[in-house]
Amino acid sequence: MKRKKILIVDDEPRLVRLVKVNLLASGYEVGTATDGNTAIEKLETSFYDLLILDIMLPGPFNGFEVCKRVREFSDIPIIMLTGRAREQDRIRGFDVGTDDYLTKPFSVEELLHRVKAILRRTSQSGDSQKRASYTCGDLMINFAQKRVFLKGEEVKLTATEYQVLYYLGSNAGKVITHEDLLTWTWGIEYRNELHYLRNYISSLRKKIEDDPGNPKYIISKHGVGYQLEIE
Repeated sequence: MKRKKILIVDDEPRLVRLVKVNLLASGYEVGTATDGNTAIEKLETSFYDLLILDIMLPGPFNGFEVCKRVREFSDIPIIMLTGRAREQDRIRGFDVGTDDYLTKPFSVEELLHRVKAILRRTSQSGDSQKRASYTCGDLMINFAQKRVFLKGEEVKLTATEYQVLYYLGSNAGKVITHEDLLTWTWGIEYRNELHYLRNYISSLRKKIEDDPGNPKYIISKHGVGYQLEIE
């Protein structure tokens, strides 16, 4: 089986060495960059399965800006590293396309666990799908190609946004509980992290709904979960 390739972007040499050594020991291929420009260039010219990205970077692009630029051409899953614990920073990160967060200092075991979980969930949608595609109104999800279209135009989603929408779409018409959606997307240890799910549902609605405040595709079932409508 081909080894997964991970890019670490951080300007702290000791942290980069620590993370790199442990990722290599866990069987991953690892690339590194110390600034946003280099990171973007590497992602444009080489294939990576995962990006580990620090918020505070030297040069013109901080982690938020790198993430935003990367999302213009790639749906690579992104784990953002931050020394900040402020909720607004987490929300801003999700808004620009981050898939997960780790706050410094963190344990190597926690990082490896997050890496394994995010790589697992981004590969799961390639397994046997329940249907070839989902169509409702102007929204179409092509499960085989992992692409989403609205009114004929492709909608760019992050890897985790797609996972959430995929699970709802492959179970269209059914009410999916918060716990089931969290467990399938993030793992059983996240089954109570409702704020994760709300952030992604909000982000998805902004991208696929004409009126995110009055959605016609992703319907909330108060206190229970969400349902993707069918025609």
